[in-house]
Amino acid sequence: MEKLFEAEYWTELVEKLIDWGVQVLPGLIFIVIILVVLLRLLKFLMKRLSKFTINRAKRDETKDSLEAEKRVNTLLGIIAGIGKVIIWTVALMMILKKLGIDIAPILAGAGIVGLAVGFGAQELVRDFISGFFILLENQIRTGDVAIINGTGGLVEKIEMRTVTLRDFSGVVHVFQNGKINTLSNMTKEWSAVVLDIGVAYKEKPEYVMSVMAEVGNELQNDVDFKDRFLEPMEIFGVDSLGDSAVVVRARIKTKPGEQWNVGREYRKRIKNAFDAKGIEIPFPHTTVYWGEAINPLKLKLENEKIN
Repeated sequence: MEKLFEAEYWTELVEKLIDWGVQVLPGLIFIVIILVVLLRLLKFLMKRLSKFTINRAKRDETKDSLEAEKRVNTLLGIIAGIGKVIIWTVALMMILKKLGIDIAPILAGAGIVGLAVGFGAQELVRDFISGFFILLENQIRTGDVAIINGTGGLVEKIEMRTVTLRDFSGVVHVFQNGKINTLSNMTKEWSAVVLDIGVAYKEKPEYVMSVMAEVGNELQNDVDFKDRFLEPMEIFGVDSLGDSAVVVRARIKTKPGEQWNVGREYRKRIKNAFDAKGIEIPFPHTTVYWGEAINPLKLKLENEKIN
């Protein structure tokens, strides 16, 4: 404590600070500048690479530009994350060395800790391996609509350890890659809306299918929907004979993610077309029996004039 009141102590301290500012501080500032430059350069390169790859895919008529964009954004996101980790790690090591801290024991200790963590964190290793194969096999991409372990939603982020999914209600679900048991991609390469149209038993199936095909052709030729179709509408025919309806099945192949919009518009138009042509869309019917095996109860309604 007595040294605090001695002029020599403060003189020596100021000299050390000046020496540190002259010898060490410029190096630290230089490292920080290089760090910032490398991070910005990485971001710039990722943007240029993404733009170049997507534009190249758009020029290639054999490739779907939307599919290519999803793939590129997913892979570049992972590469950018790995690049940031490497840059920060190298910068931190350089800063420690510049401050006079021996990084060799730190690296050795990190190796030992990493080995111990590897034995104790088998689940983490499994997540990373599963994430690697999800990316390698191109199972899902950011922007896809998928069902993971029974939960459906939009894939917002894919990382080496987790996949982030947002459902229709806006709830965010995070899945560990190693615990994904079932994965269904609803928007990979192409999508489809399957239509089960029920009509009354009195209707002629051939006529109903012709009306359905007519509505499908009109929708495909619509300026707002023609670019969403991949193929003309397929009508497979009578799929089942229900309790109160004859069910005709059809399918429309669309671009990824467009099946819901196309399906809603088609159902609206087919309802209007059925109404205009007098085709009945049935509701459940019930037959009441009055104590006899096969003789249904018949009701007769008569209008009575009231004087």
